[in-house]
Amino acid sequence: MARELIASRVGKEIFRDGDKIYKVFSAAKYSKADILNEALNHSRVEETDLLVPSLLDISHDDTTRTIILDYVDGKTLQELMEENPKKTAKYLEMFVDLQILMHSKSNPKLGRLRDKMHTKVTNSGIEATIRYELHIRIDNQSKKEKLLHGDFNPSNVILRPDGKLYIIDWSHATQGEPAADAARTYLLFKLEKRDDLAEKYLKLFCTRSDTAKQSVQQWMPIVAASRFGLKIPEEKEFLESWVQIIGT
Repeated sequence: MARELIASRVGKEIFRDGDKIYKVFSAAKYSKADILNEALNHSRVEETDLLVPSLLDISHDDTTRTIILDYVDGKTLQELMEENPKKTAKYLEMFVDLQILMHSKSNPKLGRLRDKMHTKVTNSGIEATIRYELHIRIDNQSKKEKLLHGDFNPSNVILRPDGKLYIIDWSHATQGEPAADAARTYLLFKLEKRDDLAEKYLKLFCTRSDTAKQSVQQWMPIVAASRFGLKIPEEKEFLESWVQIIGT
């Protein structure tokens, strides 16, 4: 079987070759530390009983760095939602239940979310007064240390033909407060202009996890601020509107 390109991002391409996945990163954009950290996060998540692809190897040359994983047969929940819009509610339930299962796990070897958020807020470029309030808000949040994905969206969940759900792309994994992970997921839906799905997601997550909606909302300005460093022009106005809540 010839190597097949299945996804492409700036500085990154993902290929399938038989029963293996090759995540190929540009060495000019991704440092050795970036790739080793992603591989280390993935390996630590493998220590839980969650279903994730097995990490097989890491390689590099002068221009690229590559993470090699087992291929997981199936379709992402994102693909299934697009192909079967009438079943979106069913797939959303599967998605939320899997996220709650993930939040029941722990791995003390992972970095802490609150430390990561403090760093991102410090480097965000947001005005000092609002940064100060964001730092205080981070420190005042629950000190839970549960497994968080950091980019949990339907494109990172694969449903296999046998009905098993696999979670992929653990580059942003940390340990911390589950409400923060939910705030990130909600933000991702909103950035994709899927407002209706975002609201349905938030209600379902809070109901099934017995989480107060306010707990998730407390994290929303923080996760918005953490994306400022990406400097995506089309996100700027929306993220600013979330962060400015702190100043009102």
